[in-house]
Formats: sequence, C-alpha cells, structure tokens
Amino acid sequence: MNIYDSANQLEQDLRKTTEVADLKLAFEAVKANDLAYKLFDKVQNKQFELQQKQMQGQEITDDDIKAMRELTDQLSNYTEIQNLMEKEQKMNSMMDELNKIISKPIAEIYQDK
Repeated sequence: MNIYDSANQLEQDLRKTTEVADLKLAFEAVKANDLAYKLFDKVQNKQFELQQKQMQGQEITDDDIKAMRELTDQLSNYTEIQNLMEKEQKMNSMMDELNKIISKPIAEIYQDK
C-alpha cells in the first residue's frame, strides 16, 4: 500500500467527522456576524504580523502584546467566536491524537536507545 494513498484516505475520512462539520458550522456562524468576523480577521492579521516580526528577528514590544491582548479580550464578547474556539480545541485534540498515532513508529525508534 502506498503511504500517500493512506494519507489521502485519512483526509477524506477527516472530512466526514463531526469535529470538522462542527468547526465548519461554527466558522460560518462567525462569518454571518459582520462585527464578529471583522474582529476575528483583525486578530488573525495581528497574529500574522507578530509572527512575521519574530521570524525577522524583530522584538515584540509591550505595545504589541497590549494591542493583541485588547483584541483577544474583545473576542469574548461574541458567542459565535467562543463557540468557534471551542470547536477548534476539539479539532486540535483530535489532530494531536492522530499525530501521536502517525508518529508512533518514529517515537519508538528514539525510545529504543
């Protein structure tokens, strides 16, 4: 069996999970609320900006942290975003479990010192 066939099958199986379906519905609810979606977009852009600064070796300032905190604090005002974050956590848990399963042969190599 080709490992890429297995990966493609896993991708298809993931699409059928309740976790993916719930995440999709939660994101659609955020997009349906214009104010929530604009804030969500602002937070993502700020995260990207800070990641770029880090990658370029630039210092992340207290002002950067304060601005990010202020944006993320506003997220809690929207139940749609809170729901999305909950669904993201469930999805991340599943992805972590899958990664452990997939990585098991490699982990075993290093455990057998």
